[in-house]
Formats: sequence, structure tokens, C-alpha cells
Amino acid sequence: MKALRQYLDKIKPNFEKGGKFEKLHSTFDAFETFLFTPKTTSKTGVHIHDAIDSKRTMSVVVLALIPALLFGIWNTGYQHFLSLGQADADFWQMIGYGALKVLPIVVVSYVVGLGIEFMFAQMKGHEVAEGFLVSGMLIPLVLPADVPLWMVAVATAFAVVIGKEVFGGTGMNIWNPALVARAFLFFAYPSKMSGDLIWVSGLSKGEGIVDGFSGATPLGNVITGKLDLLPSTLQSFIGTIPGSIGETSTLAILIGAVILLATGIANWKIMVSVFAGGYLMALGFNAIGTTDAMNVDALQQLCLGGFAFGAVFMATDPVSGSRTETGKYIYGFLIGVFAIMIRVFNPAYPEGVMLAILLMNTFAPLIDHVIVQQNIKRRLKRVKVNA
Repeated sequence: MKALRQYLDKIKPNFEKGGKFEKLHSTFDAFETFLFTPKTTSKTGVHIHDAIDSKRTMSVVVLALIPALLFGIWNTGYQHFLSLGQADADFWQMIGYGALKVLPIVVVSYVVGLGIEFMFAQMKGHEVAEGFLVSGMLIPLVLPADVPLWMVAVATAFAVVIGKEVFGGTGMNIWNPALVARAFLFFAYPSKMSGDLIWVSGLSKGEGIVDGFSGATPLGNVITGKLDLLPSTLQSFIGTIPGSIGETSTLAILIGAVILLATGIANWKIMVSVFAGGYLMALGFNAIGTTDAMNVDALQQLCLGGFAFGAVFMATDPVSGSRTETGKYIYGFLIGVFAIMIRVFNPAYPEGVMLAILLMNTFAPLIDHVIVQQNIKRRLKRVKVNA
């Protein structure tokens, strides 16, 4: 690392004002600050800083996503060989096949997203925002393994430009960019984001699929009333089921949650509130039990689809989520409630978590405003104003 630091110091003058490549200062600064902690300090006033900046925060989130990514790679291969009747295939065969399907999606997401981020930074003469370090990983993990790469590129571009840059860039966006990408694909190309065939790589090509293998997700079976085909709660928790790349394994997601909570990056209040809201809503529907969707076990509801992934990695987004302490409880609880409600009442959108989070992203500022105003009123009542 010392040699790298010396090399960067040697070429740095070329990218500063008056240097040969001064127009690429934003690009150089992005790489330098990603590799090393910036040396800049406050010039006025007294400030207390720690070693954690935005890039380090984003890096920890990406690290927390690795368990879900690795399991998604394995599960992609496992579901593929299972559909061929080769569930006993070698572990490394599954990893190899899954990597060939998943890693190109990750690469396309980062290349397109960071390319646009660098372009906007150069045009504005600003530093490159680090927000896409996380979004670039989230977008592939909420997509099916068989999604065409050109669609990944289009959705990523839409998420960065329309979902973030038009609002002013990182820290100014109203909605979670990764969910904007998924919503764009869901409504623009529904045939590639719904149905049974798209969740298992190779299934749509008919590569000798064994009889009786449908490739339907558990939520898909709920919609069609095939509750007898639902996996066990344990199987749903482990994640050996069809679904989006990073959303199937609640176990891998919770490992990521532990990393986020242990490092203080994510807020436990939102996570717990989402699970609590979803669980209580599901229990209420269990008590009514008039439809197949209502009869799905409450605990299993939390393990199906993208519920756990949304609760841990999407709802906790500090930019698009609620910021007041009381508001975090309300915001998270309503996400859980609406996610299960959408699943039960609207079979056209069985993955209710996406719409629930986007809806509450929209109302998060209103929740915070109400909480702040209530706090102000309570404090004013305690103040004695002298005439």
C-alpha cells in the first residue's frame, strides 16, 4: 500500500488545477479517496471526526451484501441443475454456472452506473458520489438470474439518471435507486420480471427440464392456490427456492444484518419495525383465513420473496427513509404492514415489498415533518413566555 500511495502522490499534480489532466480531477479524486482516507481537515470551528466517511460506510454495506451474493450464485446453479434432474451435481459446478450467470449482471450494473456517475461528476466539476457503490450491488441482487444484460443496463441508467441525478444526486433522491430500477423493469418488461420461467436460469430455453419442475416461486404458487407446493419454513429460511438472485436466503440476509448492526451502519429500529409490522399483519390475515394468501404462515411470510432483503438493505437506506427516531418506528412498521397487505389483496404484485418501500419512501418526509411539529408543540407548552 505504501508503494501505491507514493505512486498516487507522484501523478497527483497532473490532475490538479493547471495539470495536464485537470479535467479528470473528479475521476482521480474518486479513486484516491476510495483507496485512502482523505487528508483534508476542517479549516474553521471545532469539529470531531472519526475514520468513517461515506465511502467506508458504503464499503461496509457492500461487505454485508456478500453473503447474499455468494448464496445467490450457488442457488442459481442449484436451481438450474435441479431443473435438469441433477440436484446431486458437484458443488463447484453449481458455483461455476451461477457465477457465469450472476457476475456479468453485477459487472454491467457497476460499469453503466459508475460510468454515468463519473460523467455527471466531470460535467459538474464535482467529486464523484459514492452512493452507487451500494446501488450497483443491490440492483443485480433484486433481479432474476436470467434477466437480459441489456435490460440491466437500461434499468441501471434509468435508476441513476431519473431516480437520483434529476433530484440533485446522491443524498437528494426521494426513492431507493435499486428499487427504482426494479420497478422500471417490472412495469416496462413484465414478461421478464414475472411468471415461472424467468426465475430459473435455462428453464425458458427448455434445456431438458425434468417433468414436474415448474420453476415457480413460492409466492407464485400462493397466487395460483398451490399451497401444497410451498416449501417448508426452514427451506424458505435457508433459501433453496427460486427467486431473485440475492433475496431467497433469509439466513444470508440476516448475516448481513448482523454486520450492519455490529458496525453501527444500519438502524435496528427500522429493521425490527418492518419485521414486526409484517408479522402482525400476517397474523391478522391468518386469523381471517378466507383466501389462500391469508393462510400462509406468518413466520413463513417473512422468509418469502424479498421481504427480509427489503427490511435489511432497502428500508434502512438513510437517504430515502425516515430520519426522526420516532418516525423510524412508524416508517418501518408501515412498510411491513403494506408489504403483506399488497401480497394478499393484489395478486398482480405478489412481491409487495418493492411497492411498500417505494410508497413509504414517498411519505417518509411527511412522517418526519409531523413528528418534528409534534415535538415543537410539546416543548412550547413547557415554555413560560413572559409578556
